[in-house]
Amino acid sequence: MTVPEDSDSFTLVPVASGAMSLRSVLHGETFHPVVGPMAEARGLHVAQSRIVERAEESGRLIVWDVGLGAAANAVAVLEALAGSTARVELHSFDHSLAPLDFAVRNADALGYLVPWRAAAAQLVEMGRVDAGNVAWFFHPGDFRVEAAPPPPHAIMYDPYSPAANPGMWTLEHFAQLRAQLCEPCTLTSYSRSTAVRVTLALAGFHIGRGKATGEKDETTVAATHRELLAEPLGSEWLGRVRRSTRSAPLREGGPAGPISEADFARLSAGML
Repeated sequence: MTVPEDSDSFTLVPVASGAMSLRSVLHGETFHPVVGPMAEARGLHVAQSRIVERAEESGRLIVWDVGLGAAANAVAVLEALAGSTARVELHSFDHSLAPLDFAVRNADALGYLVPWRAAAAQLVEMGRVDAGNVAWFFHPGDFRVEAAPPPPHAIMYDPYSPAANPGMWTLEHFAQLRAQLCEPCTLTSYSRSTAVRVTLALAGFHIGRGKATGEKDETTVAATHRELLAEPLGSEWLGRVRRSTRSAPLREGGPAGPISEADFARLSAGML
C-alpha cells in the first residue's frame, strides 16, 4: 500500500525537456520524467486512447484517471476536450490530494496548471468541478477497494511504479478491474515491462505496443477488445516472454522470475 504523503513530500524539479515537474521525496520518483508533464500526458494517454475522436463519435465518454497526482493527465483531457459538445465524465483517483494541492500552490512554476488553477483548486476543496463540458470528480482512498463510478471507456493508468506501489500492479487487482469493464475500454500505461504486460494479458486484456515517451522506446496500451489496439502484440512477443527471466505475472506475494509453463499456456491460448 502507498504510504500517505503530505504537501511537504514534494519538490519542484526540472526534467530533461526543460519543463518543471514534481518529485516525490518519499518514493524517489519524478512525475512524467524526461519529456515533462504535458508532453507525456498528451502523447501517452490522450492521443493513444483516441479520447477526442471517441468522445465525438459517441457523444459521451467516461475516463478514469488512476493516479491523479499533480493532474497533468487530467488537464490534458480538459485541454483536449475544450469546446467539444460531447458529454464527458472524468473520474480521478488517488490516496491523497497532497500532490495536487502542492501543484496548485506552485502553478506558476509548473505552467500547465495555470489555465486550470481555479478548477483544480475547486476539485481540492469540493471533490467535483464542472470544467466546460467535462464533469471532473475526485475519489479518495485505495483504488483497489473503493466503490467504482460508472464503467469507463478509457483508463489513464499512472500510479507509482511496481517497485514503489506493488499492489496496484498485481494479477489479482487487474483481474478485478477487468471484471468491472462492461464497455469497450482502453488502458494506457507508461510501463513496457514484460511482467506487467503478461499480468494484464492474464487478467483478460488484449495487449498492444504503445508509442515512445521520454527514455522509454515503447509504452503499453491494453484494451477489452483487440480492434481498439493499433499495434497488438503477437507471436514475436510471446517468444520474448518465453526467453525472459522476469516474465512471471505479478501476483500478491508471488516471486519474480520466468513464467511458468501453466501461465505461458494460458497466455498463448488467450493471444493466438
